Amino acid sequence: MEAKLKELQSEALSKIEEVQDLKTLNEIRVAYLGKKGPVTEVLKGMGKLSAEERPKMGALANEVRGAISSKIEEKLALLEKEAVTKKLQSETIDVTLPGRPVRRGNHHPLTKIVEEIEDLFIGMGYSIAEGPEVEKDYYNFEALNLPKGHPARDMQDSFYITEEILLRTHTSPVQARTMESHEGQGPVKIICPGKVYRRDTDDATHSHQFMQIEGLVIDENIRMSDLKGTLQVFAKKMFGEEREIRLRPSFFPFTEPSVEMDISCKICGGIGCNVCKGTGWIEILGAGMVHPNVLEMAGFDSKKYTGFAFGMGPERIAMLKYGIDDIRHYYTNDVRFIKQFATEE
Repeated sequence: MEAKLKELQSEALSKIEEVQDLKTLNEIRVAYLGKKGPVTEVLKGMGKLSAEERPKMGALANEVRGAISSKIEEKLALLEKEAVTKKLQSETIDVTLPGRPVRRGNHHPLTKIVEEIEDLFIGMGYSIAEGPEVEKDYYNFEALNLPKGHPARDMQDSFYITEEILLRTHTSPVQARTMESHEGQGPVKIICPGKVYRRDTDDATHSHQFMQIEGLVIDENIRMSDLKGTLQVFAKKMFGEEREIRLRPSFFPFTEPSVEMDISCKICGGIGCNVCKGTGWIEILGAGMVHPNVLEMAGFDSKKYTGFAFGMGPERIAMLKYGIDDIRHYYTNDVRFIKQFATEE
């Protein structure tokens, strides 16, 4: 038995010395020191030894097991060190090589349009106002001359969370909150960009989520001509100096009188084509003079103050400006679509 144990030790140490990878080293450990290994098998035969020989063989067996384990640990440390060295060598960086260019992203077309509109109106003396997208029914409807049960509410099919809380259907609540914060004192001159939500079937021209930019001006002696002049500047700056505008009577509960604004078709120059459906005009936004009820609910004296408001959809403006034919392109996160709007700086 003594000879067998020494032979196993010599054999194991020799194999461990020749090992070149961690997998083989682990296989040797299992083969010699595992429950079914030769060292264990030899120890099972100790029952046949005399009482005097058992302690001696037990000590020798532990010595052999310890020698093999120690050699394995030593080899393991060596192989791990070699592996780290090889990895470091393979990952060496030549700092003298030129750097690789970093790919730059670009603005989403809606971001470009929103920022362009914001810059235009900031240059005209407006400030930017924002508000919550989860809104109270009061600010979304009632403060805008749309009391509960008003039929015009049906024009904006809404996402209600509770009876009094909903996802805002337009950015007009920001106007209501801003007017309220002024405590009846003008002037007010703001634009309100942001996301809005309505229950709608998604198709090429409709989405359940979209953006709006609304504007509001309140002061003494504000007239319809001020509104027209503002919209004319906007149209020419956004679509070209040759653009003409047309105001048509319309209805909005929060403005009186109310208008729809058309711009002359830039494709045909107003002659008529398939884009403008032969009319020479393209509808672009809604506007009007702030309804006296809206002013009074916000604390303004409607006999002293007047104002105008307008609302537009950046998606529609971007579609007209860039020739985009499907509103869903804005929200599908297709990088190929976004890359078309990259600009060199």
